[in-house]
Amino acid sequence: MPNNPLNQKDPLTTHDLFLGVDGGGTKTHVVLLNNSKEFISEGFAGPSNPLRVGVETAVANITNALNSACDNVDRDAGDIVAATFGLAGVRRADLRESIRQRLIQKLGISCIEVVTDAEIALFGTTIGKAGLVIISGTGSICYGMDGKGNTATAGGWGPIAGDEGGGVSISKQALQAIAKAIDGRGKPTALCEVGAEYFRASTPEDLIVAIYSPQMDNKRLAGFARCVVETAQADDEIAIEILAEAGFELGIAAFAVIKKLKLKGKKVPIGYVGGIFKAGELITEPLLETVHTFAPKAYLQKPELVPANAAAVMALEYSIE
Repeated sequence: MPNNPLNQKDPLTTHDLFLGVDGGGTKTHVVLLNNSKEFISEGFAGPSNPLRVGVETAVANITNALNSACDNVDRDAGDIVAATFGLAGVRRADLRESIRQRLIQKLGISCIEVVTDAEIALFGTTIGKAGLVIISGTGSICYGMDGKGNTATAGGWGPIAGDEGGGVSISKQALQAIAKAIDGRGKPTALCEVGAEYFRASTPEDLIVAIYSPQMDNKRLAGFARCVVETAQADDEIAIEILAEAGFELGIAAFAVIKKLKLKGKKVPIGYVGGIFKAGELITEPLLETVHTFAPKAYLQKPELVPANAAAVMALEYSIE
């Protein structure tokens, strides 16, 4: 058998890939699987929430992440059978269809499904069965499905009207606590020094210049939530209170979805996805305590698949239906 040059694809392995995309307010993660659900490659790029960055920027970032994944294994978009795009900010059907058509045009993949990031996260938790998932990253949302396929959502209103318990919300509360501490209107907190360092202010008092800089965006603001988590883990009282409030808000969102789906008496699994959950019990304990006031049999379940992998499996299953 003749040698196959590195830049020449084996015809037996072409057109056998399935693409999954997890696109949020901070980053885009794409995964390629083969038809045996085996991991082939992955890529990353900037945000792809079309409500926050626009359709064209979202599509451009998705394309960059996909190109990176393909380049890693000397493949291209022409090898993709089907794709599922789980994107934040696409709850409206008209927006989903608009970005779907643009993706078909840009990538040349005909079998494309566009769903919310919450839908792929739920699939990654329950693999199609009843349950809930809470996403807490840049923003926050809770999504659930009952045994009959009925769905419900709470949260996901963005940084102006909602996203309580998400990174931007936590960061804003921390900055408010810093302002109160500096003024003497609130308790002292180590967040003052931590915030000055993160936002590169010479002193805590100079934070006002840094946080209202034209360069400040949701990605940068949400990133401060990691510092809040680390400060809470170092036993700062104010940081712990902020995370407890975030957990309570996420629990209220789950409470609302359970109520809508009439799952109060069920042993309902609740998946959790997103960087804020790196806080561990500082978030999950108040979350579960809040949920248990209404649904005592609900329990937290670690997702089986990360969202991008879940989206790729959804694409494979969608293609053979």
